[in-house]
Formats: sequence, C-alpha cells, structure tokens
Amino acid sequence: MELQITWFVLWGVLWAVYFMLDGFVLGTGILHNVIAKTDGEKRVLINAVGPVWDGNEVWLLTAGGATFAAFPTTYALMFSYLYTALLLLLFSLIVRGVAFEFRGKVESATWKKTWDVAIQVSSFLPALLFGVAFGNIFAGLPMDANGYHGSLIGLLNPYGLLTGVLFVLLFTVHGALYLSVKSVGELSARAKGVADKVWPALLVVAVAFLAYTKFATKLYDNYMAQPVLFIVPLLAVAGLVGTRLFSAKGATLAAFAASCVTVLMVAATGVAGLFPNLIPSSLDPAYSLTIFNSSSSPYTLKIMTGVAFIFVPIVIAYKIWVYRIFRAPVTEADVLNDTHAY
Repeated sequence: MELQITWFVLWGVLWAVYFMLDGFVLGTGILHNVIAKTDGEKRVLINAVGPVWDGNEVWLLTAGGATFAAFPTTYALMFSYLYTALLLLLFSLIVRGVAFEFRGKVESATWKKTWDVAIQVSSFLPALLFGVAFGNIFAGLPMDANGYHGSLIGLLNPYGLLTGVLFVLLFTVHGALYLSVKSVGELSARAKGVADKVWPALLVVAVAFLAYTKFATKLYDNYMAQPVLFIVPLLAVAGLVGTRLFSAKGATLAAFAASCVTVLMVAATGVAGLFPNLIPSSLDPAYSLTIFNSSSSPYTLKIMTGVAFIFVPIVIAYKIWVYRIFRAPVTEADVLNDTHAY
C-alpha cells in the first residue's frame, strides 16, 4: 500500500511539473501571432523556448511511462477510452515540434506564415485537450462492468470545457510572463501587457472552476475529510494573486515564479482530490480505477522506486543546469547573428 501511495504522489508530481514546464511553451505558442509583429520577433519567441521545449517533453513521457509501469490497467483503459482525444493531442505536439524546426528552412513569407499558424494551433489544442481530459477525469468517466460508454463529443461537456478554458488561460498568462522575462524592450513590455490583460479572465474562470467543481465532481470529499489539504488550493490562489501583484510592480521574474507555483498547485489540487482514484467512474464507484485495483505488483513498484530515486534527481539537476545556461534574454540581434538559431 505504501508503494502504491508513493507512486500516486510521484505520478501527480510528474504531471504537475510537466504542466509547469511545458505550460509556458504552450502559452508562448498560443501568443505566437499575437505578441510578435515581425519575423525577427517571431524568431525571438521560438528561440526563447528553443533550448528547453523538447527537454520539457521528457516529463510528459515520464508521466505516461510511470502510468504504464505503475498502473498498467489505468494506462490501458485510459488510452482506450480517450483514444481519439489523446491521438489529437499527440498529433498536435508532433506538429508543434515540426513547426519549430521547419519554419526557418525556406525563405518564403507563405511558408513561414503557414508554420506560424501551425505553431499557434498546435499550442492551443494541447492546452485545451489537456484541460478537457483532466476535467473529465476529475468528474469521472462513464464506466461500468461493460466498459466505457462515452464518446469524444461526450467529453466536451460544460465542466470539461471549463477546465479546458482554465488550462488555456493559465498557460497563456504563464507563457506571456515567461516571454516578458526572456525578451527585451518593446517585445517584453508587450508580453507583460498581454499577461496583465488576460489575468482578470483567468481569475473569473478559476473562481467558476472552483465553484463548479463542488457540483460536478467529488474532489472536495478528500479536503473535507482532511482539512490540512486545503493548503494546496490556497497556495494556488496565493500564486495567482502573487502573479498579479508582482507584475503590477514590474517584477516580471517574481511574477513568473508565482505563475509556476500557480500551475503546480492547480495540478496538485486536482490530484489530491482524486486520491485514491486515478479514473473515477461516474456511473458506479465500484468500477473506478484506483491505485489499489490497477497497480503493478509490489516487486515491480519496488524496482521502479529505486530507479526513480536515482534518476529523477539527476533529471532535475540537468534541467536546472540547462535553464541556468540559457537564462539570458533573447534579442533579435542574437537570432540574426547565430546561424544555429531557429
């Protein structure tokens, strides 16, 4: 039981860190044709995330791999039940990576414009789909002894769509603040301005999400049983408010740090509310997939725990090193003078 709980916590941490890291890349892509006005500025945006975006995807692969190895039944049924949505998500992520690489390969305005649109669309869709998917997981999927009774259209329910909009706005603000730190001059000011303008909408949607969650899910049951857990959503609220306060003072790096806390704690709020479920059943709790009825053998979990405690710190240290190396803001002069830049 202890190993199953340990891996549930690690599973939640992997998803939270992925959303924090790839969230600002998705946000940058969503704003690609909004903030950047010239070809040079668009190259700045791409190169601001260029050294780190593919490394951020490691956390997504690890989260998926951890689900497969630690909770194979959940992995199998989740990728079966949500196959179409996850396939669209996968294609979007592939297109985004290809767009980053291909945009600068041909000196053609039409070519670049096509890939600019691809970057924006393939950033918006994953943000929306991740939110819709997790919103439906929070609410529970229609599962019983006969399997899954839902559809792709069924996933587009009000709560799922609200969660999707929350993710889009959250990542948009997150990406805008990242760009305000990683760029200079007018472009940086423009990015900060977008973050400030989108933040009120994010606040409204976040409040609506918290209220709707009370009626659409059972996430709050764990919080009522263990009031100490309320520190998690409170930290999310503190991060959201801190984002606005720091940005208003012009402290963009602190605002981005607060946004990181917000994203982490929003994900942690959902995960803490799910426990011990991984995918609840909206039809009958007896058919919910939990960490107990869908986990691997104790021996497998022991081996995985040993591997995780060796390699996860190495990955974290590597990521810290990468972000430190590429911490300087990106300018148009940098991308024009560097033949290896995107």
